[in-house]
Amino acid sequence: MSNSKLSTTISTSPAVTSKLVTGFLIINLIVAAIILTSCKPKPKDDSSVVRFSISDTMMSKIETSIATLQQVQGELRLGAKVTADEDKLVDIYPLVGGNVSSVNAELGQFVNKGEVLAVIKSGEIADYQRQLIDAQSDQSVAEKNFSIAQGLYEGKLASEKELLAAKKELEKTKAELDRIQEVFKIYGITTKAEYVIKSPISGFVIERNISRDMQLRSDKSDNVFTIAQITDVYISANVYENDIAKIHEGQPAQISVIAYPDRIFHGKIDRLFNVLDPATKAMKARVKLHNLDLALKPEMNGTVMIHYLIDAKKRPSIPSSAVIFDKSRYFVMVYKERNNIETRTVDIFKQTNGVTYISSGLVEGEKVISKNSLFIYDALND
Repeated sequence: MSNSKLSTTISTSPAVTSKLVTGFLIINLIVAAIILTSCKPKPKDDSSVVRFSISDTMMSKIETSIATLQQVQGELRLGAKVTADEDKLVDIYPLVGGNVSSVNAELGQFVNKGEVLAVIKSGEIADYQRQLIDAQSDQSVAEKNFSIAQGLYEGKLASEKELLAAKKELEKTKAELDRIQEVFKIYGITTKAEYVIKSPISGFVIERNISRDMQLRSDKSDNVFTIAQITDVYISANVYENDIAKIHEGQPAQISVIAYPDRIFHGKIDRLFNVLDPATKAMKARVKLHNLDLALKPEMNGTVMIHYLIDAKKRPSIPSSAVIFDKSRYFVMVYKERNNIETRTVDIFKQTNGVTYISSGLVEGEKVISKNSLFIYDALND
């Protein structure tokens, strides 16, 4: 090839080169598009997507509750004590002084009406016995005098005035004898110069302040026994000033005592004593309970729980166990089907007594998981 032809070929090569480059780029783009298309994953068939579903084992471990509209109630807890019914309680005081020879009743023992509780040997009883003997002697003399006067009057040997005087003396001695005999009945006096203390009612000995060989003064003002029937008892609770407006007579109350932590007693506020105790600054509220099984004993300590209205507006309410707190928000697990469960954010109005009142996020009739809801929440949201 000559130099002139070579020169011509070289001079035209830039245009040819440009076309070749352009063609090459187009081919590369087409190849790249084919490669990308072939590498793109195929869409999955909707029938092959696996949704979350609660297993049979988990279904047996969860519980659901339906949201119901309720008025918002608060809970008031008051310290309380069991006391005996005052209308069925008797304090027994010694009517004479002397030496206690025997005590037959123990604290907490059940006694029947008329049962001997204690026996006291007393000089005062000896004096009553002397008075009884004198009264019996005076009556015997008066009876004889009246009989004589009556005979003389019938024989015209005595006047009617003398007969009436003898009759009046007989009535006087009889009245004195009756008085002494009544004292013997009241005091339980025997022929051994003993004063017998008997139970005036059937019930339990809830207080005993007497023991064998104790010396009792005749002016002793303290009771020696207290007998009470406890088939009905009172629960006395202290209500402080800031809680007085929350309670009223007839209000239902739930009572629990330390002795039976798993048992709840139900009653109503029987009476409010509208006076504040100057020492405690509290008002007394009383609940009357039937105690047929005698489970409640006087002086037991417990708690009175009362519910009162906070808001008259009805709001959806669910068990507090259904509410989950996470990431500074409250959630509930709304159950529709075992494979259709929704994590729902809710706003809480108030939580009290195991019940949560919802201000927004849940409506009446919706079903929520109220037991082991946290497991479902974790499974859906992790």
